Amino acid sequence: MSNTSIPTNARIFVAGHRGLVGSAIVNTLVAKGYTDIITRTHKELDLTNTVATQEFFKKEKPEYVFLAAAKVGGIIANNTYRADFLYVNLMIQNNVIHQSYVHGVKKLLFLGSTCIYPKNAPQPMPEDALLTGALEYTNEPYAIAKIAGIKLCESYNLQYGTDFISVMPTNLYGINDNFDLEKSHVLPALIRKIHLAKLLSEGKNDEVCRDLDVSAFAKAQPILEKYGVTAKSVEIWGTGTPRREFLWSQDMADACVHILENTSFDDVRGSTTEVRNTHINIGTGEDISIKELATLIKETIGFKGKLIFDSSKPDGTPRKLTDVTKLNSLGWKHTVALEDGVNRLYNWYLDIKNR
Repeated sequence: MSNTSIPTNARIFVAGHRGLVGSAIVNTLVAKGYTDIITRTHKELDLTNTVATQEFFKKEKPEYVFLAAAKVGGIIANNTYRADFLYVNLMIQNNVIHQSYVHGVKKLLFLGSTCIYPKNAPQPMPEDALLTGALEYTNEPYAIAKIAGIKLCESYNLQYGTDFISVMPTNLYGINDNFDLEKSHVLPALIRKIHLAKLLSEGKNDEVCRDLDVSAFAKAQPILEKYGVTAKSVEIWGTGTPRREFLWSQDMADACVHILENTSFDDVRGSTTEVRNTHINIGTGEDISIKELATLIKETIGFKGKLIFDSSKPDGTPRKLTDVTKLNSLGWKHTVALEDGVNRLYNWYLDIKNR
């Protein structure tokens, strides 16, 4: 395993620094003493704009890049905005990875997703499962974009001698998560829905209005109805049987910085003439069913009502558990257990809602 000995004054660009992963990476870098971290909001720099991205790299000259910027969402968003998820992610990746090559970036870390693996991939999913079967339909465009990013990094390394590494995180959750009822991932969405149900059960309609940012309870009712939230029950998409793996975002950030500091492409390329599957899974190697997750969240929040699973809605991939053998061999393992993480995230959510 390589040690890149990155100086603490190195210029490090974190693309997507306001997101769940990007903000955690910035926090980790600051905690480790890095002093020259470059960030841009989407308003300041549209990474889908080729010319703007080129000018940014020319002016700022970053030495290291974390590519955490992406258009992301849950099943509903992925299936509804299929063209957006494919186009936007391809443009961001193409621009940042190519300009990193053009301007001599020493190392780039590209963040993908375990949705790159086939719907019926072996469990746990090893890196070698990539491109061995059909993708899950609802997030196929997003997955294809991320696969293209992996192959772009891999191909630049092979053709131009760059050091671009791809990491595939499992389902992430944590501080600065997205709690949008339509566009968020399953864990924060469940937290918010079950929290709203608890408020209703306690007759705290004013707090429900504040949470949903509406002026009157009459305006909150159609929103609650749309998402299956009542004082007595919460409706959840699917059967509840799919199993998912969840990783605390700060753990993910720690893994990313660890890999940037200690791993190079040569460590993961293998010795074969056909170099493939050089990406690294990042996860816990442990999973839980959606029903078990919802029950854990319900108990954490203290909601006494029922959980109703709508089997007419899609489940998505039956199981998504990462094989973290490669990651562990590189000297990293997660530290935050799911029960602790859910409790931390719920308390953070309460804190931002009560400010």
